Amino acid sequence: MRTFAFIDASNLFYGGEKSLGWKIDYQKLLKYIQDKYDVSKAFYFGGVEIHDFAYDYLANETVPLDKLEKHLSNLIQNKASKLNEAEILLIGRHLQRNRFYRRLNKFGYQLHLKPIKLYEQDDGTTKRKANCDVDLAFHLMKERDNVERVILLSGDGDFLPLLKYLKDIGKEVIVLARSPRTAKEIKQFAGSNFRDFEYLRNLLKMN
Repeated sequence: MRTFAFIDASNLFYGGEKSLGWKIDYQKLLKYIQDKYDVSKAFYFGGVEIHDFAYDYLANETVPLDKLEKHLSNLIQNKASKLNEAEILLIGRHLQRNRFYRRLNKFGYQLHLKPIKLYEQDDGTTKRKANCDVDLAFHLMKERDNVERVILLSGDGDFLPLLKYLKDIGKEVIVLARSPRTAKEIKQFAGSNFRDFEYLRNLLKMN
């Protein structure tokens, strides 16, 4: 059965290790879904900090990691005198994140990364968000005729109409997500095809 996985990183792994309580080994995760569900393609949707990198939305479907790494490295090496210590540390962390994404690419994930944007809230605070839901839904629909089974790694209730449509046209849908962060309607829809990501700790935890 031809199976593709679609990973909504912001929903599944929101809050990172602190929220999950353990660190994910993404190489193990990919091997798990390949061995368990015979996944032949794993699409990963997430956000990346670009620090004024000249990203062309019309020319690119995903942030070019090699070029972004050069940009971030240049900021640290050549413009450090104009940055304070906190800014240098922040750029350094985002450079490490960029290298993490490059490792995912080497593992075999197909990355779809968007620049993280700042949104002003009503209370005057700002929120950082990449808004990858539409991208995931678009690529899922784009691949619908090439797949018989879909593994969705997300508990976002906004995907319910799409999942219902896929089921209506004869696709098997399995939801693999963290139970506390999964919408009630998604659990109801998936039924026995819902898998709680938390129970995979012993299989996927980084040593």
